[in-house]
Amino acid sequence: MKIEFDILTLFPEMVEGFSSSSMLARAQSNGIIGLNTHNIRDWAVDKHKTTDDIPYGGGAGMVMSPAPIFNAIENLKQNNSKVIYMAPDGIPLTSAKAQYLSKESHIIILSGHYEGVDQRIRDELIDYEISIGDFVLTNGTLPAIILVDAVSRFVPGFLGDEKSLTEETFMNNLLAFPQYTRPANFRDLCVPEVLLSGDHKAIEQWRKDQQIKKTTGLRPDLLENGDK
Repeated sequence: MKIEFDILTLFPEMVEGFSSSSMLARAQSNGIIGLNTHNIRDWAVDKHKTTDDIPYGGGAGMVMSPAPIFNAIENLKQNNSKVIYMAPDGIPLTSAKAQYLSKESHIIILSGHYEGVDQRIRDELIDYEISIGDFVLTNGTLPAIILVDAVSRFVPGFLGDEKSLTEETFMNNLLAFPQYTRPANFRDLCVPEVLLSGDHKAIEQWRKDQQIKKTTGLRPDLLENGDK
């Protein structure tokens, strides 16, 4: 199943380096995902290509105007589209949310800037508002790229080994277990004996124990959420 992404941003050049490299580039070449970037200014309604204005009620900064964004989304939207706004006050992006979105066939991602977008955009056009963390960036383009990467990893064929999805951090509300590679002894730092034993059942149990220990120490909230 192919998924198509359309990113709306004031900084399309920020997307190009990511989209033309590594696994995202390979997935596009293989027809697993489609990734298109659009400059919001292309839908501006004045000769100066203005995309922002001062906020009603006063306050610092500028607010992204409704007209260019309404025009862009209405032009790109299909019957099966989902529209996502990357916002610091949105719901947190999790692996579960990324996996859920990977079932969609077309996602439009709006990258904010300045003090955000006119509320009427959020009220009328947006299906999901998503945050990548409790912090603020200069614009929403990087979060949009992060969302594309997180969602794409769940699209069948994107990863070389689908088993990777079941063993990584945050799956089953646990952090990932420690990984080791050769040599078995590096500067007297040795790989745990169980991993060299060939006993797959013992290795599986060791890894599970390590996940629980790590999660308890670093992210106990994940274990609490897993019980709900």
